[in-house]
Amino acid sequence: MSAKAVLAWIVVAIAVAAYFMAPPAGFDATMMHAAALVILAVGLWAVNAFPEYITGLVFLVVAMLLAVAPANVVFSGFASTTLWLVFGGLFMAEAVRATGLGERLAHMMLDRFTGSYPAVIVGVVAVSTALAFVMPATVSRVLLLIPIFTAVAARMGFAPGSQGYYGIQLAMLMTTYQVGTGILPANAPNLVLAGAAETLYQVPLIYGEYLWVQFPVLGVLKAAVLVVLALLVLPATPRPSAARWEMPPMSAAERRLVIILGTALLFWATDFLHGIKPGWVALAAGLACMMPGIGVMPMSAFNERVRYGPFFYVGAILGLGAVMNETGLSSAIGLALAGALDMSRGEDLRNFVLMSALATFAGLFTTNPSQPALLAPLAAHVAEAAGWPIKSALMTLAIGFSTMILPHQVPPVVVGLHVANIPFGVAMRYTLPIAAVSLFILLPIDYLWWRLIGYFG
Repeated sequence: MSAKAVLAWIVVAIAVAAYFMAPPAGFDATMMHAAALVILAVGLWAVNAFPEYITGLVFLVVAMLLAVAPANVVFSGFASTTLWLVFGGLFMAEAVRATGLGERLAHMMLDRFTGSYPAVIVGVVAVSTALAFVMPATVSRVLLLIPIFTAVAARMGFAPGSQGYYGIQLAMLMTTYQVGTGILPANAPNLVLAGAAETLYQVPLIYGEYLWVQFPVLGVLKAAVLVVLALLVLPATPRPSAARWEMPPMSAAERRLVIILGTALLFWATDFLHGIKPGWVALAAGLACMMPGIGVMPMSAFNERVRYGPFFYVGAILGLGAVMNETGLSSAIGLALAGALDMSRGEDLRNFVLMSALATFAGLFTTNPSQPALLAPLAAHVAEAAGWPIKSALMTLAIGFSTMILPHQVPPVVVGLHVANIPFGVAMRYTLPIAAVSLFILLPIDYLWWRLIGYFG
């Protein structure tokens, strides 16, 4: 029996034990059943026992067979606009690859970032950061950029599976999510936090204020960290093609795709005006890519070219968060963690570190979009104990969910790993050092920045 199989059976045994365990104080039987399901799903994802989407389907089946939660909760992820953002994005990504537009954009980029692997990594991080300002959907940015940077890697002599390929794609994935945390519309958890702030406390989070408070550290400094760690952890020597690539005239399909993608980007960037969810924009753009006359792919691409694994994985992982919330498991875990904190007025540094650490490690117990929903109800308690304005307590949550420890915490990152064919083990070589630097270096800098701008009240 392989080591992976042994680990999978250990996960199953722990999940079964949790299912039949007597509930500890503050928990009930329903919560323990949900906890067992979480252990099973997250454990199988962590040991990579099966492809991610197969484990997702296992979660859905076991949740229904054991009646852990109602069907409308278990399958709620499939009604989420985030999932349909994935669906439409899969077609957009295939269209970028199939038409050659990705290769064209790659060579246009290489005109500015050429000559060395460090220059390419800087270019990847810069482009990924810039796109986060105009495209408020992490999954769509990931799926748009993967084929482009695959072409970049190929021009630098990095085949899929090589260290240089991993460095380029992981730098893009981490930038797309983690730097995007400093820009209010750029990531789903940011918007969940803003919604919770207004719903629970009638405190609106304003775009400009959010950017001023979060982006200098979570954006600018985090981007610099991502560049340095990519070069240290995943070093590579490029072997660019000696032949100069002559850019052919843009084809009719490429021109149509530029119009489709440009229209989608325009709608994503102006969703505050028209109110159309990013998922429906992506679905419309993906459909347009296959429509006769205006599309760029044959309708047969629906069955022949697009891989649907990420669709089922994201649907399952969003359902996992919904089950935790429905059964009360998220609240019980959150309150248990909050009870362990000992905050006091006048101890801003200590309070800031404790709350940031709570927000960070809560991500190990729930999916990323659920982190702010889980912790926002605790903000009033934190603000009262620490003597902070409620907005400061809420803003601290973003520091936590910006730090990803394991890849399974962030569904768009896992989608990217799956589409780019990057093993979880390789990803963790990059994510764990980023988490360490974020906690031990960037967190104190963040505190000093907040103190400088007077954000503790």
